[in-house]
Amino acid sequence: MNDQHHFKFSTGVLAYPIFFVLTIWFVFWFEVRFGFNFSKYGIYPQTLKGLRGVVFSPFIHGSIQHLYHNSIPLFVLSAALFYFYRPIAWKVLCFGIIVSGFLTWCIGRPSYHIGASGLIYLLVSFIFFKGVFAKYYRLIALSLLVVFLYGSMIWYALPLEEGVSWEGHLSGLITGLLFALTFRRSIAKPKKYVWEQTDYNEADDPFLKHFDENGNFIEKINPEVEQEQPAINYTFKEKKD
Repeated sequence: MNDQHHFKFSTGVLAYPIFFVLTIWFVFWFEVRFGFNFSKYGIYPQTLKGLRGVVFSPFIHGSIQHLYHNSIPLFVLSAALFYFYRPIAWKVLCFGIIVSGFLTWCIGRPSYHIGASGLIYLLVSFIFFKGVFAKYYRLIALSLLVVFLYGSMIWYALPLEEGVSWEGHLSGLITGLLFALTFRRSIAKPKKYVWEQTDYNEADDPFLKHFDENGNFIEKINPEVEQEQPAINYTFKEKKD
């Protein structure tokens, strides 16, 4: 199944992103309310135990500020994903978490890497490059909007600030690009009109038949060959007593 379809709004466009954001808030509330610390379930690179963080790390945040800053872009970008790329949205999310998380596990520093920011970088990268590859004005406009809103995030994919998992951000960017290339054949296309089809024939177009060779409008079309109407014969029969 590809994503060559008309963009349609559905409840999932908002419901799934809201559910995901509420889930990460619930996890943080659970930690604070019951005194847990789930940071040890994050990605710890090059350790077998740290592999569990590939799945768990996007749901774990170290502070309320960390959670807040991730919530808005996560909602906006995932909603855009489900609206414009609905048939492949779950593949991008699920496989994206695994691939970007594993890449972080491979290249990361020996520390716990937590947060949904890697997934956010994945969505930014995927939506941007997918729109560029599509060469379709709606998706290109979406790419430009993503750059306008989140383009400055690219600096956090470099080792410029302490305490920031630039490895997770970089892994998300790389994974998003790889996914945009992988799903390149599944690019949304605008609906083609009849006259844009390859087998279109002007002579068969009922609308164009109303115009003569000089472009004048013909209100009534006279058929080239009139079909003979079958004659109706009436036979009078005398009524018998």
